[in-house]
Amino acid sequence: MVCVVGVRFKKAGKIYYFDPNGHEVGPGTGVIVETARGTEYGEVVVGPKSVPADDIIQPLKQVLRAATSEDRHQVEENQKKAKRAFDIGLAKIAAHNLPMKLVDVEYTFDGSKVVFYFTAEGRVDFRELVRDLASVFRTRIELRQIGVRDEAKMLGGMGPCGRALCCASFLGDFEPVSIRMAKEQNLSLNPTKISGICGRLMCCLKYEACPRKSSKDDLPAPGVRVITPMGTGKVLSVDPETVSVTVRFDDGQRASLPAAEVEPESEATE
Repeated sequence: MVCVVGVRFKKAGKIYYFDPNGHEVGPGTGVIVETARGTEYGEVVVGPKSVPADDIIQPLKQVLRAATSEDRHQVEENQKKAKRAFDIGLAKIAAHNLPMKLVDVEYTFDGSKVVFYFTAEGRVDFRELVRDLASVFRTRIELRQIGVRDEAKMLGGMGPCGRALCCASFLGDFEPVSIRMAKEQNLSLNPTKISGICGRLMCCLKYEACPRKSSKDDLPAPGVRVITPMGTGKVLSVDPETVSVTVRFDDGQRASLPAAEVEPESEATE
């Protein structure tokens, strides 16, 4: 077993695991950790826990130390510098007339690199832009193209439900969402009603997809003839959430019944 702590570098960002290296750090503690792009400031969101060694991707990076007030001040200064860099980046992109939209700018903790996040319809030749930005900031420059879902996660906003976007609030990773999930929940297939502000299918379609599918597998399929206390008929629709079945009886009447009161006709005759 290996002792690890989970660290986030951004709100609702992905959780990365590190070796606490003997440091007593718990949830909410700021830490300085060693990452692939140098030392970074993060916040512990998962306290020390033991996990099987086979579940760890080696080599496991270490927590260097608990963050100090000076470290937090450095993070605040980096955020202020990033805002100024964003304005400069917008001006430089306009000057080079490039078909790209600047979304966010981020300084690494030690200030050795400035990362510019942008969206674009296709590939963009930004070599001249990088050289121009490097001459201004006198440090390493990285331009990283992101997708529209990542853009929504970075910028945040309100969803159609009236709540803050899931991706910007608590979702660490994006999961695949398909139109089949909307169909299984009997939702409208109107793209404007099942798409988020990013233009992609809403992440929340995933939430009830698995429980509904499991419940739906235990219910008779639409079109199957069934026997009920009210008589025989054909299943029109099923509702996994209430575990009920809507039946049209042979006399033309319809009724919604608990699934426990419905039995497929073929099974009853066996």
